[in-house]
Amino acid sequence: MNEPKDHNELSLVEYAFVVWQRRWTIAALCIVATAVTFGVNKLLPKTYQSTATVLAPKEGPTSGFLSGLAPSAGLLQQVVGLSLQSVTPNRDLLLSVLKSGTMMDAVVNRFGLQERYRLRYREDAVKRLQQVTSVSLTKEGVIAVRVEDQDPSVAAQMANYYLEVLDRLVTQYTRSEAGRHRGFLTEQLANAKVDLDAAEESLRRFQEQNRAIVLQEQTKGAIDAAARLKGEVIAAEVQLQVLRNFATEANPETVALRRRIDEMNRQLAQMQYGERAARAPGGSRSDFNVPFAKVPEVGLELARLTRNLKILETLVTLLTQQVEQARLVEAKDVPVVQGLDRAVAAERPIRPRSVVNAAIAGVVALFAGVFLALSRDSLKRRTTARLA
Repeated sequence: MNEPKDHNELSLVEYAFVVWQRRWTIAALCIVATAVTFGVNKLLPKTYQSTATVLAPKEGPTSGFLSGLAPSAGLLQQVVGLSLQSVTPNRDLLLSVLKSGTMMDAVVNRFGLQERYRLRYREDAVKRLQQVTSVSLTKEGVIAVRVEDQDPSVAAQMANYYLEVLDRLVTQYTRSEAGRHRGFLTEQLANAKVDLDAAEESLRRFQEQNRAIVLQEQTKGAIDAAARLKGEVIAAEVQLQVLRNFATEANPETVALRRRIDEMNRQLAQMQYGERAARAPGGSRSDFNVPFAKVPEVGLELARLTRNLKILETLVTLLTQQVEQARLVEAKDVPVVQGLDRAVAAERPIRPRSVVNAAIAGVVALFAGVFLALSRDSLKRRTTARLA
């Protein structure tokens, strides 16, 4: 059996009829809501947004900010591999600098944001700046800095200032690193030159006292070969010390350089003590003496002084090359931060959106009017039913 229909229940046609009866009331409500919302939005302060973009540097073993920090290409690869584990280290560095506290402090100071935002504490101004600043990365590798402000020109200036500070901070970082390496190598070169001058003076005095003894060609050749090898060992040890500033002992570059030094020391030991002494454990010494059979004691001393002079000459030559290379890298003026688009003052505000907000208010008022009309009619029907 069909249940009797409740008289309080309305069909869809009856719902439509009720709404049609209240159409003017609903329309008036929509018009008022739309007009009021539009007027309020016009009175509210407008917010403008400006965007500045920068291209992230290409990633690669020979590109990036740290390319100038190592005295050799092999050292550079190890520095990048150890210090920056990210697949895109250059891009990550730019993003980190843009979001850093140093960057925020620089912008707050430059534009007086604490007074502009009327905030008592500086940290509140920094938080407010973080809220109105957006740093994003597109899939094409473009970094965009968006800044919002009630003054369109100030928003554009702030966005452009972000890129200026970014370029300055990155340049300062790379130059300080390269300068530290150049300073270390320069100090080593200065010490080597002092030792070279002392060795030259010692050899000169010895030759004057002993009337300039001349060695045989065979002995001189052995001295030259051993001295060059010893100089290369010292230069390699300097390079190893530079590498240890960035790499660990387990790093492949460090291991390879240590093996090279050990091999050269083994060759020096073989030249001094022979094959047996070179292989014997504990056979290496801090110094070497070229074996001269049947050479008088004065000749041995001359050979030692000549050998020390050749070692220092080789060391000075190698260190000079490394210092010049470090100086060229430091002086290299490559723009790290490549700006793509500078921010310009926006003509249209992003907030408040008067038309959109007014449309939304009108739609909400429409649904609210329909709901009120149906609710009022339903209440009227129930009251009539109770009285009947």
